[in-house]
Amino acid sequence: MSTNPGKGRDRARAPRTGGPRAGARGKALSSNAPRTNAPPRVPESTGFTARPNPARIAAYFGLAVLGALVALAGTLVQAAWFPGGLLIALAGSAGLFYGGRILTGTQIGALAPAVGWFITVFLLLSGRPEGDYVFGDELGLVLFMLGGTAVAVMCATTSKVPQSATRNGRSGI
Repeated sequence: MSTNPGKGRDRARAPRTGGPRAGARGKALSSNAPRTNAPPRVPESTGFTARPNPARIAAYFGLAVLGALVALAGTLVQAAWFPGGLLIALAGSAGLFYGGRILTGTQIGALAPAVGWFITVFLLLSGRPEGDYVFGDELGLVLFMLGGTAVAVMCATTSKVPQSATRNGRSGI
């Protein structure tokens, strides 16, 4: 061991005096000490309080329009081929709702096409002024509306969007 206080274990035991990092009483100032003269920072807002993202708003609007188109196509398909067409129409709706959820990564991504879908199906179910419906099969439309609503709720309330294993560097095997 050397007796030089600047080396080894002795350096840690040596008292600090003076220097650029010393305070008024000879104590060392911490580099992690908060600055007292800095203005407080406002935390960045998230969720509904964050600034609107124009690209995301356009995506939600596009998903709502796609929801209306899928509802119109699903209403036609389920009325044309009743049991199989109903399953095809519900599968198309589920694919759109879940795809919107995955695309945007938010629950609103599943709700935006669901809103367009629900409004279109409701307008088609409401009937005409003459008293008859736009489409004749009441049971198929009711099942289509209830099934599509249930699928939209399931897609919107999933807890977390699954992440790909390849993004994390894992092979997924």
